[in-house]
Amino acid sequence: MSAAAGNDGFAHRTVLLDEAVEALALRPDGLYVDATFGRGGHARRILEGLGPQGRLLGIDRDPEAVAAAEKGLALDGRFAIERARFDALAGLVAARGWSGRVAGVLMDLGVSSPQLDDPERGFSFLRDGPLDMRMDPDGGVSAARWLARAEDGEIARVLKAYGEERYAKRIARAIVRERAVAPIETTKRLAEVVAAANPAWEKGKHPATRAFQAIRIQVNGELEALEAALAQAVAVLAPAGRLVVISFHSLEDRMVKRFIRAQARGAELPPDLPVTVEQMGGTLRAVGKAVRAGDEELEANPRARSAVMRVAERLGRG
Repeated sequence: MSAAAGNDGFAHRTVLLDEAVEALALRPDGLYVDATFGRGGHARRILEGLGPQGRLLGIDRDPEAVAAAEKGLALDGRFAIERARFDALAGLVAARGWSGRVAGVLMDLGVSSPQLDDPERGFSFLRDGPLDMRMDPDGGVSAARWLARAEDGEIARVLKAYGEERYAKRIARAIVRERAVAPIETTKRLAEVVAAANPAWEKGKHPATRAFQAIRIQVNGELEALEAALAQAVAVLAPAGRLVVISFHSLEDRMVKRFIRAQARGAELPPDLPVTVEQMGGTLRAVGKAVRAGDEELEANPRARSAVMRVAERLGRG
């Protein structure tokens, strides 16, 4: 897969592009939602598979992503973009009269390459810049402001829950101690504080990897948004409509896997109750097994190594 440059000048490689679009089982006249537009790699491929009657709604909370969509796809009347979190999915679909008619919803979670590569966005410890981490820089609280106010117990909880950081308490105490000396306002300073407090980490990983992930998830409310968006996707899908989710860390993938399993199982009923599978009311069925990037994609795009794609199909009659 070749790199594509976004309108902001940062290169972006769309992960699992062929696999995700194939999993949507495109219909030329179908209604589709790309709930995490990014730089539009998946969206462009979806549009290639749609006919004149097909429609695609893109959603993204990042103003730079929305600007890229408006510039790159402005002339395609089958496409529209909305600036919003992806847990606004149900409302945006309802406003178009699409509820229960959507043939496919795609969610490509995590941070895009342009966000990671722009030091002004503050997502990466590899480039020094303001400690922001907000996917929507016009709203919410930046990572720097959150770290300046949160108590050590809250910081430790976030590092443990969202970063699965073994030394969460130790790192949280170090952050509180060091912010009293001088504010932690840049990615470089946070990375240095975390690295100094972290006695051991995975080989080949930066000692601040888990902390940066956890703080980003906290600042953007990512897991709460994912939980809501998954439920909304089921509500908007037509029978036989597809839900395709690409996640990039174990917390997200675990949520997606459990959600699909729970929706497939349906209502929790006593085991001796005489009901059929149909009466239990399952709403989804898993389609295939989890999909990961192949060797060729991994060689071209190392960031794809943690990507996991899961697919489900909406049950019910049309």
